[in-house]
Amino acid sequence: MLPQKQAEEAIVSNFSETGHETREEENEDEQQQSMFSVTNLLWHGGSAWDAWFSCASNQVAQVLLTLPYSFSQLGMLSGILLQVFYGLMGSWTAYLISVLYIEYRSRKEKENVSFKNHVIQWFEVLDGLLGPYWKAAGLAFNCTFLLFGSVIQLIACASNIYYINDKLDKRTWTYIFGACCATTVFIPSFHNYRIWSFIGLGMTTYTAWYMAIAAVLHGQAEGVTHSGPTKLVLYFTGATNILYTFGGHAVT
Repeated sequence: MLPQKQAEEAIVSNFSETGHETREEENEDEQQQSMFSVTNLLWHGGSAWDAWFSCASNQVAQVLLTLPYSFSQLGMLSGILLQVFYGLMGSWTAYLISVLYIEYRSRKEKENVSFKNHVIQWFEVLDGLLGPYWKAAGLAFNCTFLLFGSVIQLIACASNIYYINDKLDKRTWTYIFGACCATTVFIPSFHNYRIWSFIGLGMTTYTAWYMAIAAVLHGQAEGVTHSGPTKLVLYFTGATNILYTFGGHAVT
C-alpha cells in the first residue's frame, strides 16, 4: 500500500505543479496581450480614423491661431463666405482624390499586391492611373512642397516661441525646433503616428476652447472698430491663409 500511496501523492504533486505552471503561462499571456493591446492603441494605426486624426492634427492646428487675424484682414462677411466656399471646394477635391486612391488600390489588389505595411503615396496613384511621367511630376511636386513646407513650419514655430521667450534669437530657436523635428525619422511610417495625432488633437482642442472662453469672458477691448481690409494685399493674405486651412486637407 505504501508504494501505491507514494505514487498517488506524486501524481497529485505533478498535477498541482502542472496546474501552477499553466496558470503562470496564462498570466504571462494575459500580460503580453494587455501590453500588445496598449501598443496597438497608441502605436499601430492605419485605419480610417487614423487618417482623420492625422489630417486634423496636422492641418487644423497650423491655421487655428491665425484665423482671427485673417478675419480682421478680410472682414467678417468675406471671411465667412470664403471659409464656406473653400470648405466645399476642399471637401469635393478630397472626395475626388479618395476615389482615385480606391481605384488604384483595387487594381493593385487584383494583382495580389499587399498594402498591409505600406502607405500609398499620391505619386504612386499617378503612376498607376496615368503613367511614369505623371509619377515623376507628382514626386517632384511632393518633394518641393515638403521641403519648403517644412522650412516654413520651422520658421513659424521659432517665431511663435520667440514671443514667449526672447532670450534666444529666432535663428537659434529654428535650430532647436529643427533638431527636435529631426527625431521623427525614428517613426517607421504614418501607421505609427497615432499617439502624436492624439497629442496634437488634444493641444488643438485645448487652444480652441481657451480662445473661445477667453473671448466670451473678456470681450472686446474698448474703442475697437471693425474696419475690414485696408489694403488689397492684406485682403488676399487673409484669403490665402483661409484657403490653406482647407486646401491642405485635400492632398493629405
